[in-house]
Amino acid sequence: MNQQVELRFDHLARQARTHTNLSALRREGDGLWVAGDETATVEYLTWNGERYDHQRSFRLADYVDLPAGPDEEADIEGLARSGGYLWLVGSHSLKRKRVKSPDPNKARRRLSTVLREENRFILVRLPLDPATNAPARTVDGRTAAILSGPGRNVADLVAEDPHLAPFLALPGKDNGFDLEGIAMVGDRIFLGLRGPVLRGWAVVLEITTETDPRDPHRLRVAAPYQTNFLDLDGLGVRDLCPDGEDLLLLAGPTMHLDGPVRVVRWRAPGSRSVVPAVELEPVTDLPFGAGCDHPEGLAVLEDGRLMVVYDSPGPHRLTPEGGVYADVITI
Repeated sequence: MNQQVELRFDHLARQARTHTNLSALRREGDGLWVAGDETATVEYLTWNGERYDHQRSFRLADYVDLPAGPDEEADIEGLARSGGYLWLVGSHSLKRKRVKSPDPNKARRRLSTVLREENRFILVRLPLDPATNAPARTVDGRTAAILSGPGRNVADLVAEDPHLAPFLALPGKDNGFDLEGIAMVGDRIFLGLRGPVLRGWAVVLEITTETDPRDPHRLRVAAPYQTNFLDLDGLGVRDLCPDGEDLLLLAGPTMHLDGPVRVVRWRAPGSRSVVPAVELEPVTDLPFGAGCDHPEGLAVLEDGRLMVVYDSPGPHRLTPEGGVYADVITI
């Protein structure tokens, strides 16, 4: 049986509309790490027996040097937890301006404008203080570090890739390059791509990183990356979540569409770089709305159920106290 649970946010997060732009989720003990795609912060909510509440907000710029400064949004699209660290990834995508006016000339100008925002092009590793479960710049010999900058970010890593390079100049929602999920398997980092989708095949990048010996607060890629191609029937990856030795993939449209959306199990991730549909196990279809309720974040709870959070939640998901309902799904 499916249920709903409230995630309640403070007034500053509501002003920033974090609660209506949730894009990433990861369970942590009796709480949740969540992030929205319109800020440069990460939030922690604690379970109080009835809902997730008592929000704590952490600014990324307090721990790492963001390439465009502390105030520009980072478009965080994925969270992972491993080895005493919290990992965050930005979308690494370009964006095309939205049409806001019925005037055709203004609409044409906006549709021709493509923006690059450098804070989107980041991969961040934050050590967590075991005493407070809060990020730190340095704790117990572990350092906060960032992978960013020309020639170092993940998009530049694939600048000569025969499959992905042609899509780097396209905005994410135009089937361009767009990271929307991260998961750790040992020291391997899996990065799910919303786009591009190549003739129905989605892409998951696999990389490893290490601390730059010249600067403990920077990361560098430690080995050649691998591209994994998965037949998701035309859908892209909207989130990744570990489940034991497997990965769960939240699969949804790469373009600006409402659905379909489903969860798929990928066993032995990375053991084969081309994974046909028959080797991917359907887990569940997810609800979605018309212009609202877009599933964006996925986590496995301690009892094995799935939690899903939604970007652009419909009015029925919002609570008068400043919360938003997530779905809890039995599989």
